Amino acid sequence: MEILSIAITLFLIMDPFGNIPVFLSILERVTEERRRVVLARELLLALVVILLFVFFGGTVMSLFGLSRAAVTIASGAILFLIALRLVFPEKEAAADDEFEDEPLLVPLAVPLIAGPSLLAVLLVFTATEPDARGTLLIAALLAWLATSAILLASTFLYRVFSRRGLEAIARLMGMILIALAVQFLLDGVSDYLSCCT
Repeated sequence: MEILSIAITLFLIMDPFGNIPVFLSILERVTEERRRVVLARELLLALVVILLFVFFGGTVMSLFGLSRAAVTIASGAILFLIALRLVFPEKEAAADDEFEDEPLLVPLAVPLIAGPSLLAVLLVFTATEPDARGTLLIAALLAWLATSAILLASTFLYRVFSRRGLEAIARLMGMILIALAVQFLLDGVSDYLSCCT
Protein backbone atom coordinates (compact mmCIF):
# COMPACT_ATOMS: atom_id res chain seq x y z
CA MET A 1 0.00 0.00 0.00
CA GLU A 2 1.12 3.55 -0.58
CA ILE A 3 2.17 5.71 2.35
CA LEU A 4 -0.42 8.37 1.56
CA SER A 5 -3.38 5.96 1.42
CA ILE A 6 -2.37 4.35 4.74
CA ALA A 7 -1.85 7.79 6.32
CA ILE A 8 -5.28 8.97 5.16
CA THR A 9 -6.89 5.78 6.51
CA LEU A 10 -5.24 6.23 9.91
CA PHE A 11 -6.11 9.94 9.96
CA LEU A 12 -9.79 9.19 9.27
CA ILE A 13 -9.83 6.64 12.09
CA MET A 14 -8.26 9.13 14.53
CA ASP A 15 -11.14 11.49 13.66
CA PRO A 16 -9.59 14.76 14.92
CA PHE A 17 -12.51 16.95 13.78
CA GLY A 18 -15.05 14.79 15.58
CA ASN A 19 -12.87 14.79 18.70
CA ILE A 20 -12.54 18.58 18.97
CA PRO A 21 -15.78 19.15 21.00
CA VAL A 22 -14.93 16.22 23.30
CA PHE A 23 -11.37 17.46 23.87
CA LEU A 24 -12.54 20.99 24.62
CA SER A 25 -15.19 19.68 27.01
CA ILE A 26 -12.73 17.48 28.92
CA LEU A 27 -10.09 20.23 29.07
CA GLU A 28 -12.61 22.86 30.15
CA ARG A 29 -11.57 22.59 33.81
CA VAL A 30 -7.87 22.83 32.95
CA THR A 31 -6.49 26.35 33.13
CA GLU A 32 -5.83 28.17 29.86
CA GLU A 33 -2.07 28.15 30.45
CA ARG A 34 -1.96 24.37 31.08
CA ARG A 35 -4.37 23.34 28.35
CA ARG A 36 -1.84 23.30 25.49
CA VAL A 37 0.74 21.50 27.66
CA VAL A 38 -1.77 18.81 28.65
CA LEU A 39 -2.90 18.39 25.05
CA ALA A 40 0.70 18.07 23.81
CA ARG A 41 1.41 15.48 26.52
CA GLU A 42 -1.66 13.43 25.58
CA LEU A 43 -0.72 13.56 21.89
CA LEU A 44 2.78 12.28 22.73
CA LEU A 45 1.34 9.48 24.87
CA ALA A 46 -0.92 8.49 21.97
CA LEU A 47 2.13 8.47 19.67
CA VAL A 48 3.94 6.11 22.05
CA VAL A 49 0.97 3.69 21.97
CA ILE A 50 0.82 3.91 18.16
CA LEU A 51 4.56 3.24 17.82
CA LEU A 52 4.32 0.24 20.15
CA PHE A 53 1.69 -1.29 17.86
CA VAL A 54 3.68 -0.46 14.71
CA PHE A 55 6.81 -2.19 16.04
CA PHE A 56 5.29 -4.96 18.14
CA GLY A 57 1.94 -5.61 16.41
CA GLY A 58 3.23 -8.80 14.82
CA THR A 59 4.46 -10.04 18.20
CA VAL A 60 1.04 -9.38 19.76
CA MET A 61 -0.65 -11.37 17.01
CA SER A 62 1.79 -14.27 17.43
CA LEU A 63 1.48 -14.21 21.21
CA PHE A 64 -2.30 -14.63 21.08
CA GLY A 65 -2.26 -16.87 18.00
CA LEU A 66 -4.35 -14.42 15.99
CA SER A 67 -4.69 -14.97 12.27
CA ARG A 68 -4.64 -12.11 9.79
CA ALA A 69 -8.25 -12.92 8.82
CA ALA A 70 -9.42 -12.74 12.45
CA VAL A 71 -7.77 -9.37 13.06
CA THR A 72 -9.04 -7.98 9.75
CA ILE A 73 -12.64 -9.03 10.50
CA ALA A 74 -12.39 -7.73 14.09
CA SER A 75 -10.98 -4.37 12.96
CA GLY A 76 -13.68 -4.10 10.29
CA ALA A 77 -16.40 -4.75 12.87
CA ILE A 78 -14.96 -2.24 15.38
CA LEU A 79 -14.43 0.35 12.66
CA PHE A 80 -17.99 -0.16 11.41
CA LEU A 81 -19.46 0.44 14.88
CA ILE A 82 -17.35 3.56 15.43
CA ALA A 83 -18.19 4.89 11.96
CA LEU A 84 -21.90 4.36 12.64
CA ARG A 85 -21.56 6.48 15.80
CA LEU A 86 -19.93 9.21 13.72
CA VAL A 87 -22.71 9.20 11.13
CA PHE A 88 -25.52 8.80 13.69
CA PRO A 89 -24.18 10.41 16.89
CA GLU A 90 -25.95 9.85 20.18
CA LYS A 91 -26.61 12.67 22.59
CA GLU A 92 -23.47 13.02 24.67
CA ALA A 93 -23.35 13.09 28.42
CA ALA A 94 -21.18 15.81 29.87
CA ALA A 95 -17.70 14.57 29.09
CA ASP A 96 -15.98 16.44 31.89
CA ASP A 97 -18.07 15.10 34.78
CA GLU A 98 -15.62 12.31 35.54
CA PHE A 99 -12.47 14.43 35.31
CA GLU A 100 -11.93 17.00 38.03
CA ASP A 101 -8.16 17.15 37.46
CA GLU A 102 -6.00 16.93 34.36
CA PRO A 103 -6.64 13.80 32.30
CA LEU A 104 -3.65 11.47 31.97
CA LEU A 105 -3.60 8.91 29.14
CA VAL A 106 -7.33 8.18 29.50
CA PRO A 107 -9.52 9.28 27.73
CA LEU A 108 -7.66 11.72 25.46
CA ALA A 109 -4.63 9.69 24.35
CA VAL A 110 -6.47 6.37 24.65
CA PRO A 111 -9.12 5.77 23.35
CA LEU A 112 -9.90 9.08 21.61
CA ILE A 113 -6.70 9.25 19.52
CA ALA A 114 -5.20 5.76 19.77
CA GLY A 115 -8.45 3.85 20.06
CA PRO A 116 -9.24 0.17 19.52
CA SER A 117 -10.11 0.63 15.85
CA LEU A 118 -6.80 2.39 15.11
CA LEU A 119 -4.78 -0.24 16.98
CA ALA A 120 -6.64 -3.08 15.25
CA VAL A 121 -6.00 -1.49 11.84
CA LEU A 122 -2.30 -1.13 12.71
CA LEU A 123 -2.30 -4.86 13.49
CA VAL A 124 -3.91 -5.57 10.11
CA PHE A 125 -1.34 -3.48 8.24
CA THR A 126 1.48 -5.15 10.20
CA ALA A 127 0.13 -8.59 9.32
CA THR A 128 -0.57 -7.74 5.68
CA GLU A 129 2.84 -6.19 4.95
CA PRO A 130 5.29 -7.50 7.58
CA ASP A 131 8.30 -6.22 5.60
CA ALA A 132 6.86 -2.72 5.11
CA ARG A 133 7.18 -1.52 8.69
CA GLY A 134 9.01 1.61 7.52
CA THR A 135 6.09 2.53 5.26
CA LEU A 136 3.62 1.99 8.09
CA LEU A 137 5.79 4.02 10.47
CA ILE A 138 5.95 7.01 8.11
CA ALA A 139 2.20 6.80 7.41
CA ALA A 140 1.40 6.62 11.14
CA LEU A 141 3.63 9.63 11.85
CA LEU A 142 1.98 11.65 9.05
CA ALA A 143 -1.51 10.81 10.35
CA TRP A 144 -0.46 11.66 13.91
CA LEU A 145 1.10 14.98 12.85
CA ALA A 146 -2.05 16.01 10.95
CA THR A 147 -4.24 15.00 13.90
CA SER A 148 -1.96 16.86 16.33
CA ALA A 149 -2.05 20.04 14.24
CA ILE A 150 -5.87 19.98 14.16
CA LEU A 151 -6.26 19.24 17.87
CA LEU A 152 -3.70 21.87 18.91
CA ALA A 153 -5.74 24.39 16.91
CA SER A 154 -9.02 23.03 18.32
CA THR A 155 -10.16 26.26 20.00
CA PHE A 156 -9.65 28.24 16.79
CA LEU A 157 -11.29 25.57 14.61
CA TYR A 158 -14.26 25.35 16.98
CA ARG A 159 -14.82 29.10 16.57
CA VAL A 160 -14.48 28.89 12.77
CA PHE A 161 -16.61 25.82 12.06
CA SER A 162 -18.86 25.77 15.16
CA ARG A 163 -20.08 22.51 16.65
CA ARG A 164 -22.47 21.84 13.74
CA GLY A 165 -19.74 22.32 11.16
CA LEU A 166 -17.42 19.92 12.99
CA GLU A 167 -20.23 17.37 13.29
CA ALA A 168 -20.84 17.62 9.53
CA ILE A 169 -17.14 16.97 8.84
CA ALA A 170 -17.16 14.05 11.30
CA ARG A 171 -20.23 12.54 9.60
CA LEU A 172 -18.54 12.77 6.21
CA MET A 173 -15.49 11.03 7.62
CA GLY A 174 -17.79 8.44 9.18
CA MET A 175 -19.33 7.62 5.80
CA ILE A 176 -15.87 7.01 4.34
CA LEU A 177 -14.98 4.86 7.36
CA ILE A 178 -18.11 2.72 6.86
CA ALA A 179 -16.97 1.90 3.33
CA LEU A 180 -13.48 1.15 4.68
CA ALA A 181 -14.91 -1.08 7.42
CA VAL A 182 -16.94 -3.06 4.89
CA GLN A 183 -13.79 -3.50 2.79
CA PHE A 184 -11.92 -4.83 5.85
CA LEU A 185 -14.75 -7.27 6.57
CA LEU A 186 -14.77 -8.49 2.97
CA ASP A 187 -10.97 -8.86 2.95
CA GLY A 188 -11.07 -10.78 6.24
CA VAL A 189 -13.78 -13.17 5.04
CA SER A 190 -11.92 -13.63 1.75
CA ASP A 191 -8.67 -14.43 3.62
CA TYR A 192 -10.49 -16.90 5.86
CA LEU A 193 -12.19 -18.66 2.96
CA SER A 194 -8.96 -18.88 0.96
CA CYS A 195 -7.19 -20.46 3.98
CA CYS A 196 -9.97 -23.01 4.47
CA THR A 197 -10.23 -24.09 0.84
